Amino acid sequence: MIKYLGSKRRLVPVLEAVAASSGAHRALDLFTGTTRVAQAFKRLGMEVTAVDLARYAEVFARCYVETDATVLPQGELARALAYLNALPGSAGYVTDTFCRRARFFQPFNGERIDAIRDAIQSRYAGTPLEPVLLTSLIEAADRVDSTVGLQMAFVKQWAQRSFKRLELVAPRLLPGTGRALRGDARALAPRLGSFDLAYLDPPYNQHRYFTNYHVWETLVAWDAPDHYGVACKRVDARDPATRSDFNSKRTMPGALADTVASVDCGLLLLSYNDESWVTVEELQNMCSHHREVVTLSFDSARYVGARIGIHDPSGVKVGTVSHLYNREYLVVAGAVATVRRAVQAATEAHPGVRAAARR
Repeated sequence: MIKYLGSKRRLVPVLEAVAASSGAHRALDLFTGTTRVAQAFKRLGMEVTAVDLARYAEVFARCYVETDATVLPQGELARALAYLNALPGSAGYVTDTFCRRARFFQPFNGERIDAIRDAIQSRYAGTPLEPVLLTSLIEAADRVDSTVGLQMAFVKQWAQRSFKRLELVAPRLLPGTGRALRGDARALAPRLGSFDLAYLDPPYNQHRYFTNYHVWETLVAWDAPDHYGVACKRVDARDPATRSDFNSKRTMPGALADTVASVDCGLLLLSYNDESWVTVEELQNMCSHHREVVTLSFDSARYVGARIGIHDPSGVKVGTVSHLYNREYLVVAGAVATVRRAVQAATEAHPGVRAAARR
């Protein structure tokens, strides 16, 4: 898995326990991101629908959710990876833009990314291998980048991992299949159908994943876009069409309320935290059309950038970090018996979880 702001790695055991307790067969992961949660549901044998607005998230979902490990020709995948890994580097857009103008990768790895991405486009576009190979490339690039996880900036000195040679490895695919959809959650939610379980992890602030991970967007689109700024962000990041209602303090509460109301599910799981625009009481009220609403909370370490601290443009540390932990929330809503089983499963999976019912 790539380094990702908002990753639910620590929450996955809780979500797995809750999902298993529910007996759900059809699950929705509406803001899927890297598909970490969707994969957890798929491992439990569920038929999963994974939705996100980002191009790279759709590729991850096509790889990890739609692709059936028992059907994909493993021999063909192994040969494709060996062929791509053996390609000589060839400088192109990535080398010029993300290695020389910006410093996300060392040039020798940028040349490898350029050569491999060109080969995927020419040899595997439109085949079942395409999303798997693109996922392998993004994950390989993430292992040798020179950032703290976000692509809004890069570290002043090359990160130690950036000196390693980029190598593709096969993603760990799962048996079974599902559905990958790209689009706005608010628009798609009413048309997705009915689910036994739905998990929503909406954006928490004004920072857009489109710009936070613009390099991955470009690797998938492979459109050599014009760019701007020190980080060489895609120029279409300035287009209002790439902005979401979930990234505006004014529009986010209404967008989330509409989305929650339009998701047809037996058990609703909604993630949020205490650094965001909506209070716990407001979140619970959004879910009040379900019979029982319980909020689980637990402490979680903040994003790595907070632990590193605040620095000026010359790299000198300035200011102080206010806090290193925040409180994560998981609102659980549904039928009374189902929610109570879910809460019990969550507290057993994570001893630090606290539960509070809606009053």
